[in-house]
Amino acid sequence: MNAVEYRDLGTVDYAEGWRIQEELFQAVVARKLANREVSENERLAQQHYLLFCEHPHVFTLGRTGDEKNLLLNPDTLSSIDASYYKNNRGGDITYHGPGQLVGYPILDLDYFFTDIHKYMRLLEEAVILTMQEYGLKGDRYPGYTGVWMDPNDPAKARKICAMGVRCSRWVTMHGFAFNVNTNLNYFNHIVPCGISDKQVTSLQKETGRLIPMEEVKEKMLQHLSGLFGMKIMVR
Repeated sequence: MNAVEYRDLGTVDYAEGWRIQEELFQAVVARKLANREVSENERLAQQHYLLFCEHPHVFTLGRTGDEKNLLLNPDTLSSIDASYYKNNRGGDITYHGPGQLVGYPILDLDYFFTDIHKYMRLLEEAVILTMQEYGLKGDRYPGYTGVWMDPNDPAKARKICAMGVRCSRWVTMHGFAFNVNTNLNYFNHIVPCGISDKQVTSLQKETGRLIPMEEVKEKMLQHLSGLFGMKIMVR
């Protein structure tokens, strides 16, 4: 079982969250490369991290995304108290904001499994299992990433969790954005994930009540730990 250092960053500006990710990502890669140059007895234990946070209102565009999916002029974003960043994850455009649980696993998959498809499916499964605890049925939508509700009914299909990751030398960063008590009106300013004909939703909208964020964090930690075989070490 791999020890994973868990950090709850609270509410953090997107640029600062990205900086922290990059710093930890580079440290994990550096240790991995250094371990290749020494004998097995001299190798240091690899480090793994899991960051949870919320961001102030922000739109982010992945490296393969289309900037046209931001429906506002970037110069007018201040009018809705939002910012905008292009980043190096996969996927198209998405929104982060208060009431959304964002998870950034920084894992060396050489210590888990070298299968990015499996990695994405397990992140989705953790969300699906968490939703079950609230009496909701999350599912996968063939051809798309993330977690959906009613994916078999095009008129009702709605996304509750978006995902976009980067993986280099089998070390991951970026991750998932799970709508808990999110202000869904902000999604009206983008074409979420480049998908123009599908809705978005949240735990709050589906259950009809405000969901305690700390409760959701605990459930997600439990399911991620079980699925990945992690030993969560709280910093």
